[in-house]
Amino acid sequence: MAGIPEHLLKRAQEARDKAAGKTPASDSSGDTPNLPAKTSETKPAPAPQVASAPPPPPPDPSYVVAAKTRKKIPFWAMATLSLLPFWAFMYLIAIKPQEKIVEGPMAIGAGVYGTCAGCHGANGAGGAGRALYQGEVLKTFPKIEDMLNFVYAGSQQFISAGVKVYGDPNREGGAHETLSYNGNPMPQQGEKFGGGLTDAEILGVVCHERYEISGADEQSEQWKTEYETWCSPESEIFLALENGSVNYDNLAETYAALPNPPANVGTDARPAGK
Repeated sequence: MAGIPEHLLKRAQEARDKAAGKTPASDSSGDTPNLPAKTSETKPAPAPQVASAPPPPPPDPSYVVAAKTRKKIPFWAMATLSLLPFWAFMYLIAIKPQEKIVEGPMAIGAGVYGTCAGCHGANGAGGAGRALYQGEVLKTFPKIEDMLNFVYAGSQQFISAGVKVYGDPNREGGAHETLSYNGNPMPQQGEKFGGGLTDAEILGVVCHERYEISGADEQSEQWKTEYETWCSPESEIFLALENGSVNYDNLAETYAALPNPPANVGTDARPAGK
């Protein structure tokens, strides 16, 4: 028997079910032809408008590029650099020559010499009065006692006493005759003849002229004894002149017992060595 097509069997079954009041079963598989599913057409969204990019900034100048690219100072080095001013200050103090401390007759003499500088020059180069620097004083007065006598009494007292040469008559370069330098006199400084300096001040300025201006070396064998006796801060003679216990007329006798006793100074004009 020929096979009955399936769709006819389904229809017959549906008719029977319908007659019986049954709801015909739906065929899940159905005879609905396979149609392509309708898909909603999605229109593509319009592309967002992109703002135009700003123009690139101009390139940095060369000095800015150099500043940005050069190596920076490390943080730890900043502390060291901050101390440089302090170290520079300490270095300057270290290399600064120590000022010579002047005491005793030399200190007094440095102050008194200001009144002498008008004639002899601030550095002893001379002017209205004779030059005192570069050993000139030491040539004229090898002995400090003769210089003290001349400064105390002054030229006029030497003229009055008939003393034609003051200082060493055998002086290197020639003896100095009284009033031989342009006729300018050496003013008297001692109080006995109206001068304004004390005996201690005269000693001070003479020491200053011999050792600071004329250049005598207090450490040398030639001048060491004289310096210690007359011009050092510990000089007994200076201290006695300062307190007034001796004067130029009696100090030679007073200190005759010293290991290196002084010669006579005196206040009256006299030839050298007398």
